[in-house]
Parts: sequence; C-alpha cells; structure tokens
Amino acid sequence: TAQKTMRLLPASGRKATQKVVVGDQDGVITCFGIKKGEAVPVFKTLPGQKIARLELGGALNTPQEKIFVATGSEVRGFTKRGKQFLSFETNLSESIKAMHISGADLFLCASYIYNHYCDCKDQHYFLSGDKINDVLCLPVDKVDCITPVLACQDRVLRVLQGSNLLYEVEVSGPPTVLALNNGNGGDSGEEIVYGTSDGKLGLTQITSSKPIPKWEIGNEKKRGGILCIDSFDIVGDGVKELLVGRDDGVLEIYSFESADDPVLRYDYALSESIGSIQGGCVGKDGYDEILASTYSGWLTGLTTEPVHKEGGSGEELKLSQEMQSKISSLRNELEHLQMKVLQEREKYQQSSQSSTAVSSVPAFSVNDKFTLNKDDASYSLILEVQTAIDTVLVQSDVPIDLLDVDKNSAVVSFSSCDSEPNGNFLLATYRCQANTTRLELKVRSIEGQYGTLQAYVTPRIQPKTCQVHQYQIKPLSLHQRTHSVDQDRPMNTLILKGQFSFAEIHSWVVFCLPEVPEKTPAGESITFYFQNTFLGTQLESTYRKGEGCFKSDNISTISILKDVLCKEATKRKIILNISYDINEESVRHTLKLIHPKLEYQQLLAKKVHLIDALRELQVHEGNVDFLLPKYRSILEEADQLLEEYKRQPAHLERLYGMITDLFIDKFKFKGTNVKTKVPLLLEILDGCDQDGLIAFFEAA
Repeated sequence: TAQKTMRLLPASGRKATQKVVVGDQDGVITCFGIKKGEAVPVFKTLPGQKIARLELGGALNTPQEKIFVATGSEVRGFTKRGKQFLSFETNLSESIKAMHISGADLFLCASYIYNHYCDCKDQHYFLSGDKINDVLCLPVDKVDCITPVLACQDRVLRVLQGSNLLYEVEVSGPPTVLALNNGNGGDSGEEIVYGTSDGKLGLTQITSSKPIPKWEIGNEKKRGGILCIDSFDIVGDGVKELLVGRDDGVLEIYSFESADDPVLRYDYALSESIGSIQGGCVGKDGYDEILASTYSGWLTGLTTEPVHKEGGSGEELKLSQEMQSKISSLRNELEHLQMKVLQEREKYQQSSQSSTAVSSVPAFSVNDKFTLNKDDASYSLILEVQTAIDTVLVQSDVPIDLLDVDKNSAVVSFSSCDSEPNGNFLLATYRCQANTTRLELKVRSIEGQYGTLQAYVTPRIQPKTCQVHQYQIKPLSLHQRTHSVDQDRPMNTLILKGQFSFAEIHSWVVFCLPEVPEKTPAGESITFYFQNTFLGTQLESTYRKGEGCFKSDNISTISILKDVLCKEATKRKIILNISYDINEESVRHTLKLIHPKLEYQQLLAKKVHLIDALRELQVHEGNVDFLLPKYRSILEEADQLLEEYKRQPAHLERLYGMITDLFIDKFKFKGTNVKTKVPLLLEILDGCDQDGLIAFFEAA
C-alpha cells in the first residue's frame, strides 16, 4: 500500500463498529469489517492502476462516507457499498501524488503541479518550485475562503489563494505529510500539523496574512521520517491525541497534557513503514483501536480492550475461549496457506520442466529512500521490499564508508575489490534473516569524489531474481538545503560567464548538489542556500542565463565547484570565463570550525587506544584506585567510547583529509603546488595545536 491509502468509514446507525477501506498497489479497493476477530468483506473492486491516495468525502457537515481514490491521472468515487458513481479523468500529464477533498472541491497534486476542481470543473492551477508531497485545505466551514496548503520538498509549506502564492512557511525539514490539528484545524480552523522526512513534528497556524508557529518536536531518538498523522481520543479523556506513523515502523501516540507541546505517551514498533494510521472502533463495540497499514499490505490493530483477564489469587490465568478459537483459526489458516504454497510450487516445477515452458521473472516492488542525515553527515539508504529480502549487494565506484546501524540485524561481509581497472571501491553483501522486509544502511561520502552507489536487491522468491537500484553521490554530497546563510562570514566568490542557457547551468547545479529540484525554476534567476552538514560551512549559489555566482566560506567547496562546472561545460563545448575572489580570512575561519571536531576525535582515538592497557592493569592489580581520575573515567566509560568509535570509522582520517584539501586548495588558487609540504602538515595535525596550524597555513 502507498502512503495515505487506508481510512475508517464513519459508524452507521446503532452499530458502533467501523468498516475499514484500503486501496493497494494492484489497484484493488477492499472494504471489510471485523466480527469476532475475523475480517468480513463488504466489497472488493477489480485490479487496475496503482492507488496513490484514498480519501473520504461527502457533502459538507454530513458523514464523510463516499470513497475517492486517485489512480494514475484519474479520480474515482465509490459509495460505502462499493458502487462506482464517479470516474473523473483529469488529463494531468503526470500521475496524481496527493489528493484532498472538501465537499464539492477536489485538490490534486502531481510532482510540481497543483490543480483545484469544483464539481469536476477546473478552477485554479499553480506550478510549485519543488516537488509537492502532500496537499490540504483549511476547513471551509471555519475559514471563510478556500485556503490550500502544499507541503513541498524544499522545506516549505506554500499557502495559496486561488492560483497565486499567498506566502511561504519555512519548516526545518522536507514536509512529507499534512493533517488538520484535532481533525478540524483546531478552534480557529487554521491549525495544521506537519511531519517531515527527517522525523520532526510541528504545528503552525495559517492565518490570512502570516504563519504563526506554535510548536515543533525534534527527532531526539533518531527515528524514521513521518508518513501519516491522525487525531483521535484513544485515552478517553475528552482530548484528542496525535497518532503518528513513521517509515521505520514506529507508531507513536502524543498527548496534550499541558496546553503547550505534546508529550510522547506510548509507542509501538512494527517491522515495516507505516503508510496510513487511523483511530476508531473496529474490532469490538466499546473498545477503541488504532489501525495502521504497512508497506507490504499488513493491517495491524492496537486495541484498548484488556487482553489479560484478571485471575483471582492462586488461580491460573486461562486463555479465554475467544483467544483459543482465534489461535486455532490462525493455525488452520496457516496450514491452508502452506498447502496452497506446496501445490503452486509443484505446479510451477511441472510447468517449468514442460517442453512449452516460458521463463518469467517475477515482478516485485521496492520502496527505497536515499537521504542525507544532518546530525551525523551520513546518508541513509532504506530498502523495503513487499516480500522477505534474501541478500542486498552494495557496490560503489567512489570511496565511501559503511557505518553501523543499530536496527540492522543483517550479516555483512566485504569482498576485496580492485579500484584501478574496474573503478570498484566497495563491494559488500548483506545477508538478511528470515522475514526481513526492510533494510537500513548508512554510508558516508567524501566531498569532491562523485559517482554511483548501486544496490542489487534479491528477495526470497523463486525463480531467483534481482533488481538494481542506483543512487548518485554528488560532488558536494554533504551539503543540505537551508533557508538562509550568515552574510557576516568571510566568503570566497566564484563567478562564471559564458554562452550557456538558464536550463544548462541549472542542470550543472543539479549534478553538483543534492536537494535541488530537477525542473528548471520559473523566472530569470534563482538563489539556493546550502550548509555543509559535516563542517557547518555554507554555500550561496545564484545563477541566470549566461552567469553564475557561487559564494562559500570554505575554499574547498569553491574549488570542487570550479573543477566540476568546468568539466561539465567542456563536455558541452561551452567556453567559460572564470573569475574568483579568495578571502584569506576564510581559511582561518574554516580551520576554527574544524578544530573542535578534530580535537574531540583525536582525544577519542587516544582514549580508545588506552582502554586495552588500562583493562590489563585492572585485571593484574585487582582495583584501580591508584589511577588518576581521568584514567578511571576512561575505564568507566569504556563501552560507550568503543561504541562511539565503532559508529564513526575513519572520522579522524576524514578531518585530516579535509584540512589537507583546504591547504592544497588555498595555494592552488594562487598557482602554487604545495603537495610536498603535506607530510609536514600531518605532523602538525598530530600535535593538535590550533595556533600552530593557522600559522603553518599562513607561512607556507
């Protein structure tokens, strides 16, 4: 199932339990209820195109029980009994990615395009500057005018009025999902809850003139990105809780104990990403539940019904009749499925050995995500398959480090590879345990070295088949988009002029930097701001037809840009006129940014080297009271220190490499080759003296 494709229909009549309706990637809409723990089907549609979104609608201020689905560029409507009453072909050039329904108003978004229809007639249109992830409209009964809000990949919520942009709301991460606070926009109807792909959750009030941020919760526990949000009173205290589903399978319940920020009350971990989440009464009258649907099509219910019946003193707790019948029916279902699998396997064996056999590769879908983490300047590669994963082979033609992931239970083995003839720098195989459908890897790249990372995914299906997924590692791979930069820093400037179009220079910037929309921006010129997640240095890029200006407080960033942009222009036989202005003060500034990290890593390395010797002393002497306090603290923290050192392999080498590059780049712009002085620089680095290091840079 895709994101936001499962909803609960409103309870009808005296029956308090609700029906579940879910749309899947085979294009099938399934509606069912739960009776005595068993799913009872209401209706099921025929397969078709993949369902991207499923929403409920109906006339305003009436029960929202009409089912609308978005498939390809078409919107279909069904009654709660499964009868189709609407088939609306939008004629959009791209598939629908997001949908919102309010009375007779239909809001649709493809990758960059937003369309508003009223009674299936085109009303408004807007072209966004970056990809649209979700769309929402403030409730018309509370807010007089129609106010659509778009969640866009460039860390912005765009608030529209008709076909025009009213204003932009800057948020701290790329927003992936929007929901009305309390399900109705709060008292004012203007409150929107958003979730981001880096796991942050926030609330902002969308007034007619400006946004008012209310609260934002960071992602302290380093959990997955947020895919779905719902409001429901699961605790029964009269205040609706916030239900959140994440892409690492964590389901969270936040309650509003004080009037301010929400507090995490409960969480529950599933093994797959949660695409949809709903609160309601499904399984048993009188007991509320939280229902979640995951990527491979599982629906999981968490109930408020007490599972264990309290036994008296000395009495054995016996399984209730209901529980026993549930277990036996599950056993029967499992036996039936095993029989079916055996029959199908025999059938396949016979057909594959017959003279008219035709080899067919089974299709399977992979949900993948390759994102840069701001906290530790590493990339997360998340691979999720609809069936169990057998192995994943990771290959890279650029030097990258594989980092440890706590949640990863797969066994990794490295193969030696020749970097010279084949351009192979990494070959690693992950062997997954049975029933693993989701694998998370972490890699760290080196800026200036760019190429492709490939993942060969082989699931546990017969005949053996494999899919290759490619991910670009860009020249400035550790840079992340930001809303603004500090103009007071000492900046180096690179200016390019030549006979190139706006689209050409934009394609070069897309090639160099992550998080830049592939579509050429509207208008004459554009400015993007970036921050280096590893060092905290910044980059400002402004360009138009025939001219590009790049400013950074790090000379190495300017040097990488100059080399790559020249290479790209040469490929297209475009002559560039390059000028640059190097600020000497920026080198000292960058060294001051790097030095605390360098000092910390050197100290960590020294402490880790001492651990074995100190442990030996501890074994020989029995106690360690005679040791200096600093050595005693190393022994006490030994496990944490080793864990941290293991999590960040080659961190110190990376910092040494960055300082060496900075040294070489500084003099490269002056036309001097200082590679012979690098050994001397490394000696000074081992001494870890900031003033000595700055003096060496200035004297060389």
